Amino acid sequence: MKPTVHDIAAHAGVSLATVDRVLNRRAGVRAETRERVEGAISELGYVRDLAAANLAKGRVYPLVFILPSNDNSFMRTLRREVEGARARSGQERTTISIVEVPPFDPQAIAAALQAVLADGPAGVALVAVDAPEVRAAIDDLVEAGIPVVTLVSDLPGSLRHHYAGIDNMAAGRTAASLLGRFLAGRPATVAVIAGSMLVRDHRERFEGFRAVMAAEFPQVSLLPVLEGRDDPALVEDIVTDLFAAQPDLAGLYSLGAGNRGLVRALEAARLPVRPAVIAHELTETTRAALLSGRIDAVLNQDAGHEVRSAIRLLKAKADGLPVVSAQERIRLDIFLRDNLP
Repeated sequence: MKPTVHDIAAHAGVSLATVDRVLNRRAGVRAETRERVEGAISELGYVRDLAAANLAKGRVYPLVFILPSNDNSFMRTLRREVEGARARSGQERTTISIVEVPPFDPQAIAAALQAVLADGPAGVALVAVDAPEVRAAIDDLVEAGIPVVTLVSDLPGSLRHHYAGIDNMAAGRTAASLLGRFLAGRPATVAVIAGSMLVRDHRERFEGFRAVMAAEFPQVSLLPVLEGRDDPALVEDIVTDLFAAQPDLAGLYSLGAGNRGLVRALEAARLPVRPAVIAHELTETTRAALLSGRIDAVLNQDAGHEVRSAIRLLKAKADGLPVVSAQERIRLDIFLRDNLP
């Protein structure tokens, strides 16, 4: 059986009130008594259940989510999931604030993090941009004792505690394997549409994609990456211009968002042969495009799982509890027209 506070009190020859004062680091205990209680804790191997203690005290965890204000389906879905978590705040003993920042704007993210630092929340989750000012602002939070989790896009060069998202390098490799097979080994030209190479998830997806293409499909020629800033209108313009310049384009990998624009461009295109297309995130738009045959495959991450994981990670860190890695692993799903949920 696990030792209890009663066992500690009996072993040290003190009252339960004295044990409670030592455990909670309150005054009113003589040095020699404190040493005796701490010795009993060590000898008995007592491990305090901080989560239970916080529950007994009715602790509430104020959490902050910093999200980009993109007009794309995935980020709207992510925000809805955070809002859903906020609606469940009473059950989960959290209070959740949402701070919106312009997409791909490191100065705005750093300023938001600095503003949060002054409020001293129990934890912060953010969609990170890979920039020195963002890393520095995250490090300031962590050094002040505030847990930080990166969401969707990681920033491992910072002191952030955890990352809640898919393996983006593996996602890019998977996209290349699929697209290479769709092209059936023939020489071909392929384009890549990213949101911004400032964010690590897009950069890692491209690196994984490029590596597999070079190693396994050397007959495929990659065009320079085009950046659509996850903006559907901008993506539509970019893809329309791409089709005009490359009417023989054989493949297209949309590794970011803005897929409403991509689909509109595909619908309007008058090409001799439709290119094979792989996109990210299963939304109403990409689902319809899969069913119509305009998109061939969609790689998906579960935004709800990521938000729930971020909350669990932040609360565990605030409580000093270990993380269950298997529970927090975000799965990459591959959807074709034939296996849509």
